Amino acid sequence: MITKRIIPCLDVRDGRVVKGTNFKNLNDVSSPVDLAKFYSDNGADELVFYDITASAEGRKLFTDILRDVARTIFIPLTVGGGINTVDDFDRVLKCGADKVSVNSGAIRNPSLISEAAKRYGDQCVVLSVDVARVDGVFRVFAKGGRENTGLEAIEWIKRGVDNGAGEIVLNSIDTDGVKKGFDLEMLKAVSDAVSVPVIASGGAGCIQDFVTLFKALPKVDAGLAASIFHFGEVQISDLKKELAQNGILVR
Repeated sequence: MITKRIIPCLDVRDGRVVKGTNFKNLNDVSSPVDLAKFYSDNGADELVFYDITASAEGRKLFTDILRDVARTIFIPLTVGGGINTVDDFDRVLKCGADKVSVNSGAIRNPSLISEAAKRYGDQCVVLSVDVARVDGVFRVFAKGGRENTGLEAIEWIKRGVDNGAGEIVLNSIDTDGVKKGFDLEMLKAVSDAVSVPVIASGGAGCIQDFVTLFKALPKVDAGLAASIFHFGEVQISDLKKELAQNGILVR
């Protein structure tokens, strides 16, 4: 059995980490550099850095803060936001990222996934998908959850993996920031459909939510969360201890 990863997520806007609910009502949290160092020093397995308004604002990801974050941490770093070309991959990787996350850029240009995978390898390409239920169907949203693309999520994710995405981050808009648990129904549908690692994002409210996630869906590789870590509601060391006591392998 593969060890499960615990991954804090930094949603960055205007150089600050922010957090909201259902992708709305964003509130200031902290400096991304300070928060990244804290997580690197306190047991996080990886870190995700999203420049959450880059795509909606039609600009490139801010690289100065990214460089500072990458210099500060000693764990793998996945970076996303405003990734629209293979050159954007190159720029972000040169700033210290280990993996690059694509979302809206891949929706606009699906060949971006295959082009990046051929140049940098599947393991470098992460397909991040923002999904919400629309009339009972899982639909893909773009531009930070602002725009319904009309794409059916499972088919889109399968297509992305076929094109070379080596990992999936599934962001459930329905459970984001609600703190009532991960979206198990949505996660099961995705993890049953693909063979690459799936990271669960959206809904964690307590330690038990991670225990439930990994016990109910052993195919899910990692749990990603933001506010419960940012606001000190859950310490990663306590979370890992509880997971281990429940027979779930952690690092």
